[in-house]
Parts: sequence; structure tokens; C-alpha cells
Amino acid sequence: MRTCWLALLLIPIACAQTSTKCADLTKFKIPGVPIVITKAATIPTSSAPGTSTAETSATSATIPAHCQADGMINERAGADGRIYGIGFSLALPDNWNDRFLFQGGGGYNGSVRSPVGAAAAGDNPGLARGFAVVSTDTGHKGATFDRTYDVDQQASLDFAQVAVARVAELAKQIIAHYYGQSARYSYFAGCSTGGREAMLMTQRYPAEFDGVISGDPAIRTGFSRIGNNWSAVAFNQIAPKDDAGRAEPSKVFSESDIKLIVNGVLNACDANDGLKDGMVFNTRACKFDPDVLACKAGKNDSCLTPQQTAAIKKAFAGPRNSRGDLVYPMNAYDAGIANLLPSPRPSANPPAGAPAPPVSIDVDQRLFSLLGDPLEALTDTTWTNLSSFSAHGGKLLFYHGMSDQAFSAMDTLDYYQRMAKANGGMDQVQNWSRMFLVPGMYHCRGGEFALDNFDLLTAAVNWVEKGTAPDSVVAKGKAFPGRSRPLCAYPNYAHYRGQGDPEDARNFECRE
Repeated sequence: MRTCWLALLLIPIACAQTSTKCADLTKFKIPGVPIVITKAATIPTSSAPGTSTAETSATSATIPAHCQADGMINERAGADGRIYGIGFSLALPDNWNDRFLFQGGGGYNGSVRSPVGAAAAGDNPGLARGFAVVSTDTGHKGATFDRTYDVDQQASLDFAQVAVARVAELAKQIIAHYYGQSARYSYFAGCSTGGREAMLMTQRYPAEFDGVISGDPAIRTGFSRIGNNWSAVAFNQIAPKDDAGRAEPSKVFSESDIKLIVNGVLNACDANDGLKDGMVFNTRACKFDPDVLACKAGKNDSCLTPQQTAAIKKAFAGPRNSRGDLVYPMNAYDAGIANLLPSPRPSANPPAGAPAPPVSIDVDQRLFSLLGDPLEALTDTTWTNLSSFSAHGGKLLFYHGMSDQAFSAMDTLDYYQRMAKANGGMDQVQNWSRMFLVPGMYHCRGGEFALDNFDLLTAAVNWVEKGTAPDSVVAKGKAFPGRSRPLCAYPNYAHYRGQGDPEDARNFECRE
């Protein structure tokens, strides 16, 4: 197969043999396992840009010739009469590099996305590098945020924890069958739900992967909803009302108010990393106080009302129960703060017929209901005992956008710190796990003040296979053309050395 890729003109018959071997995968069976390869076809080299998802940006990398095998595990009729089964797609490149990469999903999954492996891979996705890449719908068909599958017990179990492990195991067997040898190393990379799936594998299937990359993970979706609802209520309570008495979130802040708040954060925190450049790298030194923006007299474009500043402080403080316990840690102040505030666009208001925006929240009641939700318990990925994962040489990398509107970077950091404490302390854990906070980045990607393009896949490979721990990775992005910065492993941050081109990552150092 790799002979065909290397010497296409000299040995054209090898391509025919590769194509035939690919098609023959439809005959692949495992005794006692309900798996069917529904389609196997050779995909030629393509230079067309890949499509972006909520978790990854589009890539213009050349996707090499590969065999793509689509299949189904345990197809069956569910409790609601719908057809269920764990769908998957496995890309087997002609120029295989002897590695396997599992591509994490997003939302509630529900579709099999093209197995390219672009999460946290910079400009060079896994498939382009020669990884065999697999993706899955985790056991049901539906729109990204369609949760109707949960009427079926097995479908709920598949999404929560079963499907990823089954697909990983069977993909490895198909790889060994197709190439005549097993993958030497196995990796997992995903963001959002894919980040949760990554953590799931380290916690419940600790020997399955050698290197794992978890981005903006949906660790505790029920708790994050309480946090996001808390924030929304804080702003809805001061929002003007329409004729029907409904809060209008789009009128809480004007465009000039938003700009004022962003500049307030930058004025307070930007220079703490040695350079005023529109980015906040020294997060822990950021002491922004919204009250400094409060009007001394009447409201104008250069100040905020006391109600506005109070709402910001309340939203970012996070929800607490009646005992005063913090239920969910919200994001820290960051240059991307506009992404965490109600938008001044009229479209931010609920459409006609939608429920009125909530202006109150009973945190105790929400917490009581959440703790009684069995689905929340199934998808929870907060177990901190990773002794078996680390003992077999596993390496775990986290990254999280500091202005993620879906899940708080501070909640992921809280998990990382608790995990470190449970596994011998931070000094010990950094021998096998690192975390990277991404200033300005929204959920998984994007951000007006973010460098959201970075390659943690190479970092994971180098750590697993060469023992080179990633103290930092270089980030770039469309928000600042020509700029690069190091993302430093927590608790360090990128600090300008004081000389040299401030647009070049080489002129920054990681400081604690």
C-alpha cells in the first residue's frame, strides 16, 4: 500500500492492489462482534479545504490518498422504534505512519464526521501526517444538539461512555488487519464533547491511548448550564423590558459599552505580561474591577451605570448555593470578555413565541435536580484517580479558551488542580500532564483577541515517543496576522523579554 504511494509511476499495479484490499474490508468480520463495514472505498489525494466544525477550523492541508471504511456496530431497533447503532468512519492512509488517532466529537454527536483529525493539530491534521483516523456518531443519528436519543437506554450508555471505547478497540483491529501490523502508538484529540471523551478514556479506559488531548471539555454540562443561566439572569435582571414585560438582553449594553469594558480589561491586565498587545497572558495577575468604569454622574459613552457594573461582577462571581458554596467557577476576566456578555445585536433577544428570558434562578433547586439526573452521572468525567493511565506511560494535554462561552476554563483548571493533588502533586503530575490556557479564545476556536491555531498533536507525539515534555507550544491566528506567541504550560505564562520583535514568539519566555 505504501509502495503505491511512494512509487506510483513505477508500480501502478500496486494501486489496484490497494484499491482491492480497501474494497475487501466490507468482508471484515470479528467472531461474536456485531460489526458491519457498510462501505469501503479508495479516496484520492485532495487539496480541497476541509470543512470547519464548531470544534475545529477549516484546513487547507493536502489530504493524502486513503481507504475510507464506514461501518456500524450493533445495529438494532431502539425503545422508541428508531434504528440505533454505533456508526464510525476510519481513514487508512496509503502513507501510514504506524499511528492511530481517534477524532473526538461535538455536541451530542449524532453524525459521523469526516475522519481528518484536525483538533489542536495546527495547519496539519492527523490524516495529512499519515495517522489512521477514526470518528464516530457515538450510537445515534440526529442533529448536533438533538437529545431525543436518551429515551433509549443503550443509546444513552453509548453516548456517555460505551461507544468511544468500542470504536477505539475495533478500529485498532481493522488497522492491524489492513496493514498487517498493529499501530505502534494510539492518540486521542478532541474539543468540547470530544474533550470530555478524551477525559473519559483516561479515566475509564486508562490503557487504551498513549497520548490524549482534551480541549475545552464538556466535563460537567449540567453545572455549566447553571453557571451560564446564572450569568444570563444577572444581566436579564437589569435589561429593559419590551411591551409584554419581557427582558431584552440586547439592550443591556451598547456597542460603546462593550468596547469600554474590553478596554477596561486591557488597561488593567494587558501589560502584566510585559507588553501591551491586546492580549492577557498573565491571567492570575489580572485584577480588573468593573467599578472603575462606573459613572460619577449621568450615563454616557465613557462610563457604565452602577447597575451594569454590578451585573458584570455578579455574573463573573458565579452561582452559589444557600450555604455560600460556589457551584460553578466562571471564566476569569479576559480580552475576549465581549463573548461572555449579552450581545447588543437585536437578534440576541429571544424570537417571538420563545419563553421569556429568566430573571431569577434558584441555585439550590437547580442543583438538587441536577444531582438527581442519572444522565449527568453517566457523562460526568471528574474522576481524578489517573494512576493506571500515568503508570502505563500515558500523556495528557489540556487546552481551554479563556473566553469560552460554553464551558469555563476555570472549571477545567479546577479539575486539573484537583487531579494533580490526587496524583502526587503538581510537580509529579507535570511529568505526564500539562495544561495550556489560551487567552482570548472562544469555545474551541475563534476570538477577536485570540491566537487559536496551535499544534498540540506534535507536542503529544514528541512527549509520548521521545520523552520531550511540552513546556510551551507556539500559537498564531487570524486575529493577529503575522503574530506568534508561546502558550506556556500552567502555571506559567508568556512574558515579553523586553527586546526583539514583539510579534515573534521567540522573544517571549515562560514565567510563573
